[in-house]
Amino acid sequence: MTTYDVPAGIRVDGDGAVRVVRLDRPEKLNAITGAMHHGLAAIWRQLRADRQVRAVVLTGNGRAFSVGGDKQWFTEVAGDAEYRYEVTEDGRRIIADMAAFPCPVIAAVNGPAVGLGCSLAMMSDIVIMDEDAFFSDPHAAIGLVAADGGSLTWPLMTSLLRAKEFLFTGDRIDARTAERFGMANRVVGRGAALAEAVSLAERLAAQPQRALRDTKRALNIHLQRAVAGVIDFAFAAESETLALRDFEGSAAAGS
Repeated sequence: MTTYDVPAGIRVDGDGAVRVVRLDRPEKLNAITGAMHHGLAAIWRQLRADRQVRAVVLTGNGRAFSVGGDKQWFTEVAGDAEYRYEVTEDGRRIIADMAAFPCPVIAAVNGPAVGLGCSLAMMSDIVIMDEDAFFSDPHAAIGLVAADGGSLTWPLMTSLLRAKEFLFTGDRIDARTAERFGMANRVVGRGAALAEAVSLAERLAAQPQRALRDTKRALNIHLQRAVAGVIDFAFAAESETLALRDFEGSAAAGS
């Protein structure tokens, strides 16, 4: 089995054709630290270099998929312009590398998927949700531009009107509503998303790979074109809002 260079808070399990990438900070509901964010920017190229891998499942350990960025990390980003630039570049790399990743990525959304957690699920190819899971992107509600997923991908999956409402408000989208809106492929019983995702990953891993990969590549041209038209403005604007007083107040209040 290939050894992956990942930080604390990310775990890669499995051998053979399927890998399970776990956000692994369950005591903090898989809140993403700076090290984890950097690791997520690097993991997709490592998986791509592993010639055994034919499908990937992305999930969270414990009760949550991920509640988004860790508040302490946000405070560090807000106070350091040079570090903010590095984080922005990692964010761009996560989006670009997931969009270009050749194998199917299946998100097993086992609980709350908030902010960056929601973005990671939405960048996956197939989304399977536990019935008690939900999505939320509260960027705008806490004073940030929604750059790393919502503004890039949601209009491709649901209507522009729905994307605006839920990005403006940060309101929760429960699993059944997400399925109805086109943001999830299927909803399964509580605790069943991971097993369902692994089963589907194994099925896809057994299919003819050239046909599967090039079909994904053709479909993701739509995604990559949409992202290319928005990403420069979105990340520049998010970087600016990270340094504004509105966000600093939100981060301090939540810390």
